[in-house]
Amino acid sequence: MKEEHVQELLIEYLDSTLTEAQRKMVTAHVKDCSRCSEELAQLQTMFKAFDKEVPAIPPSSIKTNFLKQLANEEHRVSKEASPIAMRSIPSTNWVPNSLKLAASVALLIGAFLTGKYQASQKSNVMVTTLKTEGNEIRETAMLALMENKSASRRIQGVNFVVQFENPDEEIVSALTDRMLHDENVNVRSAAVDALSRFLESEAVKTAFIRALGTEKDPSIQIAVLQNLVHIQEKKAVGPMKKLLEQEDTQPFVKKEINKILSGTL
Repeated sequence: MKEEHVQELLIEYLDSTLTEAQRKMVTAHVKDCSRCSEELAQLQTMFKAFDKEVPAIPPSSIKTNFLKQLANEEHRVSKEASPIAMRSIPSTNWVPNSLKLAASVALLIGAFLTGKYQASQKSNVMVTTLKTEGNEIRETAMLALMENKSASRRIQGVNFVVQFENPDEEIVSALTDRMLHDENVNVRSAAVDALSRFLESEAVKTAFIRALGTEKDPSIQIAVLQNLVHIQEKKAVGPMKKLLEQEDTQPFVKKEINKILSGTL
C-alpha cells in the first residue's frame, strides 16, 4: 500500500464521503506513508482556509440596476401594447399574460445580473501555506476538488486556478469539462470566469465556441459571448447565428448577438 499511495481519496476522506472500509484503509495508510500524510496535512490547511472565507455580499447597485432594467422593459411592453391590440384581446386574459411577461423578464434579468456578479468575483481563498509547495500537490488538490460531489467544493477547485500562472493541458481540460458538462449553473459560471484568464489558448477558444452550442443559461451565454468578442474570434460567427435562430434563446441574448454580428466581429 505504501507503494500505491492514496492521494486520489484524500478529498473524499476529509469530506467523510468514503465507505467505512475505504476510510479505515486511508487512515492506516497515512500513518505509515510520509508522502500521503504530508499531502493530507496540506489539504487540511487549505480546507480550513476555505471555511474561513467570508461570503461576498453583492453591492446594492445589483438591485438598483435590476429594478431599472425591469422598469424599462415594462415600459417598452406597455408602449407596444396599442389600444387596438388590447381591445382585440379578452380582458380576462390580458392581465395574467402581462404578469407572466413581467415575471419572465424579472427572472431573466435577475439571472443575468447574478451571473455577471458571480463571474466578476475573484477567488480570495487563503492558501499561502501552499506557495512553497510544488505544482503537483496544487494540481492534485484542484483536480480532486473539481470532481467532488459537492458543488461548493467544485467551485473551490475551479477558483484554485489562480494558483497557476500557466496551467497545463490537464487543468484546462478539467475546467472545460466543468464549463460544458457540470449540472450546477454556478460551477459552470465559475469555470467560464476561470477559463477567461487564458484566452490566448486555442483549447480555451474552442471550448467557448462549443459552449455556445450547449449552454442554456442566459447569464453564462452572455459571459461566453463577451469573451469571444474580446478575442475577436471569427469562428464564433456560425454558432452565434445558430443560437440566434433558436426559439428558446432569450430576447436579450439575441439582442447581444445582433449587436456583435452587426459591428464587432
